[in-house]
Formats: sequence, C-alpha cells, structure tokens
Amino acid sequence: MRKTSTLVHGVVAAAATALVITGCSSSGSDGANNQIVLADGQELGDFNPLTYYGSLGVSPIYQGLLAPSADDDSRVPDLVPALAASAPERVAPRIWRVPLRTGVTFSDGTAFDAADVVATYDAVRDPKVASEIATDFEPIVAIAADGAAVKVTMATDADPSPYLLLGIVPSEKVQPDPVANWTLNTKPVGTGPYVLDSLEPDQAVLVARDDYWGEKPQLTRVVYTYTPDDNTRAQRVAAGEVDGANLPPKLAASIGERDGVTVVTAKSADWRGVTLPAGNAFTADPAARLAMNIGIDRDALIRDVLGGAGSPASNPISSVYTGVYDPAAQFTYDMAAAQRILDEAGWRPGSGGVREKDGNKASFELLYKAEDTVRRDLSVAFATAMKPLGISITPRGATWDEINPKVDTVAILLGGGDTPYSIDSQVYDTLHTRTAQSSPYANAGNFTAPGLDRLLDESRASAAGPENDARYKRIQTVYKQQPLAVLLTFLHHTYAVRDTGWKGASPIMEPHSHGVAWGPWWDLTKWERE
Repeated sequence: MRKTSTLVHGVVAAAATALVITGCSSSGSDGANNQIVLADGQELGDFNPLTYYGSLGVSPIYQGLLAPSADDDSRVPDLVPALAASAPERVAPRIWRVPLRTGVTFSDGTAFDAADVVATYDAVRDPKVASEIATDFEPIVAIAADGAAVKVTMATDADPSPYLLLGIVPSEKVQPDPVANWTLNTKPVGTGPYVLDSLEPDQAVLVARDDYWGEKPQLTRVVYTYTPDDNTRAQRVAAGEVDGANLPPKLAASIGERDGVTVVTAKSADWRGVTLPAGNAFTADPAARLAMNIGIDRDALIRDVLGGAGSPASNPISSVYTGVYDPAAQFTYDMAAAQRILDEAGWRPGSGGVREKDGNKASFELLYKAEDTVRRDLSVAFATAMKPLGISITPRGATWDEINPKVDTVAILLGGGDTPYSIDSQVYDTLHTRTAQSSPYANAGNFTAPGLDRLLDESRASAAGPENDARYKRIQTVYKQQPLAVLLTFLHHTYAVRDTGWKGASPIMEPHSHGVAWGPWWDLTKWERE
C-alpha cells in the first residue's frame, strides 16, 4: 500500500490496439514535430527501478525480463518476454529457468547479461539498499546466473512471472548504499529505447537512443513538465501549451468538451479507501468497521465525487480478476442495518448526536494528502455520509511527514494496488497483519479477521488454479465478515490529450502509480504519425 503514486513512464515490447489522436501538435513543426510535451503532477527524478520507476516493466528507459501486454484495459495484462528470450520454464519444484535475450546493450554501451539481472534483484532485496519495494519481491528466494539464463528460486509454488517485471540496471551501477543516494536516480542507464537527455526540477527530457538494440521509435523526444496543481495542468492542456496531462475525472471532463482535446480513461486496480487506526476505541471495534462498510453508498461516491470514473471497492479484488472476484462478498449499502449493528454493539447516540460507548466517542480524524483533490473530496464525502450514522469524522489535509507518525491514531485516505498483475501481490500486503518488512501503510490498523492470515499465507504459497481461486473467494468472504478498513472505489484514471497528429497505444489496466507514465503514453514505441 503506497502513500502516493510515482512517475513510472511507459513502454513495452507488446502489441496494443491503436488510439487515434489527430490534429496539429503544440510541439512545433519540422524538426520539432517528433516530440510531445506532457504535464505531470508528480515530481520528476528518481529514475531508478528500485524507487518504483520501471518496477512494473513499464518504462522508456528500463526494461524487465517480462513486460505487461494487453489490447485494452478490460483485463489483467499478459506478461510477455522483454529482456527474457522466452517465458519462464519450471525445471524443478519452485525453481524456474529464464533464458535471456542476446545482443542487448545498455545506453552506456555495455552488454546486458545474467550478471545484471542477479545484481538488480540482489540489490532490491538488500536491507542496506533500503528499497521501499523490497517487500514486493519477498516470494523470490534467490536469482542466480545460469549461462545465458537465470534461475529463479521461489518460496511458493506460483509462477514467478509477476515478480520479473523489475527494470534491470547494469551490475556496474549497483551501489552498496541506500538507494536514495544512487547515481542512477538522476543519471539512469537502461536497455530501453530512450535515454534521459536533461533533468531540471521542473522538466525532464527523454530522447530516443540512436544505438537502441531494437526498433527505434518514431517519437524521438518526450518532454515532461512538473506541474503539481490540477487546475494549472488543465489550463495548460486547454491553451495548447502541453499535449497531455493526468487530471481528476471531473476536471478532465470539463476541458474534454473543448475542440482539440480528448479525454482518455483507463480502468485500474488502484483503490482508494479509509484505513482505520488501532489506537481509537471506536475504529478498533470490529462492529464499527462493519457498520461503516455497510453504511457508505459507494455508487453515490463514484457518481458525485468521481463523475462516474470508478467502480465500487469492497476489498482489494476487483471484477477484473475473473474467476476470483466474488460478487456475493461485496458490501451492499444499508443504512438501517448499519445503525442496528452499532446499536447492538453498544454504540448509542450521545450528545450532539455522536454515538458513545464506555466514555468513548464514535469520532476520529481523517487525514489525506493535502494537494490531492480526489483524496480530499473522497474524505469530505465519506465524513458527510457517516454523520447520519452518528459518527463524527474530521477530514484534514496534511503532508506525509505529518501523517507518518500518526498511523495508529488517525484514519488515512490511502491508495493501493501497486503491483496488481498478480492476485497475490494485489491482496497480501493490504490484508495481512504487518510483518517486520511491511510498510506501516500495509494494513495500517494492523487488524485481522479470524483465519484471514492463514488463508493469505496458503494462497501466496500455492500455484494458480481452481483450488487457489477458491481460497481467494474464501478470503473475500472472511473479510466481509470483519473488514479491516473501508475501501471505497477503484479509480478510473483520466487523461486529457490534445490532438497532435499521432496515433498512440490504448491504455492497459493500470496500477496505483499513474500520471503521464500511463494512459495513452504507457508504450511510447507504439506512437506513430497519422
């Protein structure tokens, strides 16, 4: 569960259905018409796969052994070979062999080989490196060189493919230091088709590599501008100053009505929800958590706050996970039932209409990232919806530096779905009680339901198939009986795109991280002139 999204630009060697964007480019003509300019709300920099950038096989600078591939956003993408020559092959129980592509070079001219793969994976799991994504790779026991291949030893019976998306860096660039200090953060070296040409606090420029080992893209220059304010990004798109931007749904729709601007929507596994603190007597009560889940009208939130750009989230498993998603395990809005649950649990109306029990009030503070307008609006709407239940919630914008030490005492409007290309990684950290390696935002309240940890552990250790699908359905049933948080919605990410005379790739199902890394720009190699 990540507290904020990160700039992770997109490109993979995968087929995609074309999204046609026509018209005149704001980027100029003649020599300049092979570029696009994109405004992003996320800070620029940290061009390192160990800091999220390119950690899902989606990056113009880096490539993983595998990469996501899909024609659209309606399903979980396939994971296809990128730096791997073919799909992983099981050679022994929990051991897989992955042949590597030959003839690949990094942007510094060095050759790609098994040593680079081993060094990258050793680093991401090294405590001295302190990568925030280390827990994403816990199922991997070891990766070792095996000639022109690598052998992957897993702690589970599952296929390792979802863990083989990490962008590979040259072994020579790996440092025995905290990743925040690595040179790669500002001077990236990868096998992908683009290289960082310049970096300033408010602008990053990527250019296509002349020495790229694969087919050189037609789009030769991409300019990213850091524009943190939502309204400013929208104005820049409308004025033709930039060719695209990520925007909140309603804001995107407002400028999408203008000539020359198209709104592109991408479905995602990116959920928003309210984590509940263990240090509050009300939210620590399982009955209270159940009542809030039943007493919130998720469809109304999506309609009124997101302009319809979302789908209800009762737990981290969305309907895109066919065969696993259980419609019967979703919460149904029932205000009367929620009131009854609170009454029976001893939370009775007190002064000012706020429920009380044993001297404790049904009240808590709800913090959200101050500059995130979607989180702000969801927080306010949730607080308003809980008031008729006799629950007093105070929403307040804050910085992560303020929020971090208060995880146990305040509620937080968080997002999740960082690694959604396997059902295990989508669910485990969010629902399992925290381990020594867990982020404090993973199951922030550190609650559990009876039997839930055991089911999660068994599912993670098992291969995919009907038996494991049944476990995940059981996980949803157990969670519904005693929820840990109040998940609200899976976002549909929205992008405003100016007509530039280019034909781009259709979006795929997106993770929590988004911005102009994704949407129609997730695969820059597929962009062609109309």
